Amino acid sequence: MSTTESPQTTTAPSSATSQATKETLEDYTLRFAPRSYRRWTPMVVATTALGGIAYMADFSIGAGIGLAHGTGNALVAIAVAAVVIFLTGFPLAYYGARYNIDLDLITRGSGFGYYGSVLTSVIFASFTFIFFALEGSIMAQGLKLGLGLPLWLGYALSTLMVIPLVIYGMKALSKLQVWTTPVWLVLMVAPLVYLVSTDPGTIDRFLSYAGTDGKGGVNTASVLLGAGVCLSLIAQIGEQIDYLRFMPPKTEANKRSWWTAVIMAGPGWVVLGALKQAIGVFLAVYILAKVGADAAPEPIQQFRGAFDAMMPSWLVVPLAVALVVISQIKINVTNAYSGSLAWTNSFTRVTRHYPGRMVFVLVNLGFALALMEADMFSFLNDILGFYSNCAIAWVVTVATDIGVNKYLLKLSPLQPEFRRGMLHAVNPVGVVAFVAASGLSIAMYFHALGDTLQPYSPVAAAVIAFVLTPLMAVVTRGRYYLRRTDDGIEEPLLDGDGNPSATTYDCHVCHQPYERPDLAACRTHDAMVCSLCLSTDNVGDHVLPAQPAKA
Repeated sequence: MSTTESPQTTTAPSSATSQATKETLEDYTLRFAPRSYRRWTPMVVATTALGGIAYMADFSIGAGIGLAHGTGNALVAIAVAAVVIFLTGFPLAYYGARYNIDLDLITRGSGFGYYGSVLTSVIFASFTFIFFALEGSIMAQGLKLGLGLPLWLGYALSTLMVIPLVIYGMKALSKLQVWTTPVWLVLMVAPLVYLVSTDPGTIDRFLSYAGTDGKGGVNTASVLLGAGVCLSLIAQIGEQIDYLRFMPPKTEANKRSWWTAVIMAGPGWVVLGALKQAIGVFLAVYILAKVGADAAPEPIQQFRGAFDAMMPSWLVVPLAVALVVISQIKINVTNAYSGSLAWTNSFTRVTRHYPGRMVFVLVNLGFALALMEADMFSFLNDILGFYSNCAIAWVVTVATDIGVNKYLLKLSPLQPEFRRGMLHAVNPVGVVAFVAASGLSIAMYFHALGDTLQPYSPVAAAVIAFVLTPLMAVVTRGRYYLRRTDDGIEEPLLDGDGNPSATTYDCHVCHQPYERPDLAACRTHDAMVCSLCLSTDNVGDHVLPAQPAKA
């Protein structure tokens, strides 16, 4: 049962702090998501999370790989990338759902430190606006085909229409994703089933397509180049965790549905993603003769061709446009939401000022619109291939820290930590592993180490991060994970079932009640301070001092 303790000494909150508190209590931006807010069932959370992967980019990515390297290489590349994404996503999804924190908060305590994880927050924020731009471009193509709108206007409309939807956080997004998912599934699956059942020859043409690179068969270089593009999606686990952090506590009664939801909506997203990429190859090969290689990767053209085979002509374009628009809205509200969290998180830590999440919704959308107007769709694979090196290095580093450093080597604290004052500013374990892995793999990608090694850049990013993360933990003996082991509060962070404690205490700065994991003792008052007020403490009055080193 929850209790509330009143502090003996209080500090009047500033207007900025009051505004930050009010806004972050809607969707728990920058902080732990309390049990009192997490009222959804595991399956509702999972459905909401999976609704965010309704994007059409998979069809374009699969088509681009298949047209370039052939069906055989594309399918193997898609499978290789899916296995890597699943294995690295599992520990991250578990930590997000079990301890109710987002990927940035996980990253802080898993090798990067309080300020060190700003690096990865920027990487993740970049992921959201790159993929927002990609989805916006696809929607603009649909609006041009269906309504005759010029692309520049379609780009603007696809950007502006998500703003009202993303303002209200998880409550609004959960309703949107749950209600639109069945419609999206029917529109996506029905034409594929029809084509395969009525014209079995499409399967033979699909499987025999050799690609334009002239290599034929399955070869390592083509597979790795394709896998590198697919692996740019590895950071999608961050958006899945933005929903999974709202999972209810795991108990004996719900453990089966809890684990099903975590696996399905966490690393399991890649199963549907890989299927969509394979479908993208299939549809591109199907319409190639009709529209040409330039238009075949466009999802609007793919589904126009598919619907044309099964629908009256007057229904074809409206249905194709409806599918594209629904998909774009479903994913881009997630991109805008997750991106705003990542930018706000970084800015607040660096400046110790909370500007409001809506500021960074607009910033993220501004970056995305600029990419769209620069016609990013025409050089999509180059952007994704480069970006994947950074994303792989980050996710593999954090996943390795959880799986190896925490559970095998016991050098990283098993219980996650994210609060200012409890963590060192920078932890060399994750920062060194990430910088080395991403730096070398990017050099390989740009042919700095020769043409022969260029396709192996994603492999290098993964292997270097996997090796260096435990090596750095051993070299540093785990000394840079925790600045303190005691947060000044007697009650344990976790309850008897291993879930974050639901006991509440008042923050003496903003005068709001928070659950136990979101607070620490104050340095100068006999009271407690919430994690956001610690983040925005300009002079460090409330931040606990470093714990004396053991003799």
